[in-house]
Amino acid sequence: MRAWLMESMAGVEALRLGEVVDPQPGPGQVLLRVRRAGLNPADAFLAEGMYPAHPPLPHILGRDGVGDVLAVGPGVNNVRVGETMGILRCDAGVGVWGTLAEKVVVPMESLTRIPSGWSLEEMAGAPLVFLTAWQALTQWNEPAAPPGAGSVLLVTGASGGVGVASVLLGKSMALTIVALSRSEEKRRRLKSLGADFVFDPEDRNLVQAVKAGINPKRVDIVVDSVGGALLNQVITLLGYGGRISVVGRSGGTVPEFNTASLLFRRIRIGGVSVGDESPETAQAVWKEIVGRLNAIGQRPQVDSVVPFEEVKKGFTRLAQGPMGKVLVRVAR
Repeated sequence: MRAWLMESMAGVEALRLGEVVDPQPGPGQVLLRVRRAGLNPADAFLAEGMYPAHPPLPHILGRDGVGDVLAVGPGVNNVRVGETMGILRCDAGVGVWGTLAEKVVVPMESLTRIPSGWSLEEMAGAPLVFLTAWQALTQWNEPAAPPGAGSVLLVTGASGGVGVASVLLGKSMALTIVALSRSEEKRRRLKSLGADFVFDPEDRNLVQAVKAGINPKRVDIVVDSVGGALLNQVITLLGYGGRISVVGRSGGTVPEFNTASLLFRRIRIGGVSVGDESPETAQAVWKEIVGRLNAIGQRPQVDSVVPFEEVKKGFTRLAQGPMGKVLVRVAR
């Protein structure tokens, strides 16, 4: 089969389109002919050696995808050859070969059928970002539960994959949503998706503008994919008991972080890792997510689709800051 091979930690620019032996499903596994694959910033981080996983080389990136079942291994009894299935979170693209290939092997328990009315592209790009957004929003409650209606949610990098997912899930939870994006066009799109307030994070008066918009409330929870210098402004906007769920760091390291800024308001910062979720939890959460999207009449947002031969162009678009997901058309 053809696959994009990661043969070093030199970044996605060094990926090479080559031929490898077809994978075969083992016990409890399913072989898919990949039709669509999703690109994620975590793929680029892994290719640069900036991710905890260090798979054997050559490796094949790609965590999200949709494909047709070609074969099943021993013990698989609820998936039939010929069905089209979506991939939920699993080790594909992390520790084992992923979806930037014509075929991929996936555990049976990490497959799901495409929700009614969804396109291949909507399914292929949704699982990782929506599961991440769900954990970011619910990890502060035990057991995990959405924040209370009327709470104020601030989303940085709101036009990205996790950002859009956070806005849509926040809308389904009746939260007041503050979305940050540098693009005026993307801010308009975010308003149409349910954001109550949109701001440019590069505005020199950002803190004052957000406070005036949500007055007399303060921000209760943040989904942050940016970090960098913006984090200190985000902390300033939090109210008592405010929480920050960190899902990325596109803005780089945080300069001159003052830990005292967490005091007195009892602010909490926590990382997000969907890799901690069991397949059973991922399946249950995914069902909840699909139900919430249906209830508000929304679908995952697709920015663009590139041909399989142009995966590197897809990663370039991902680095530019898309509005939603960047996908790869592997097979028609």
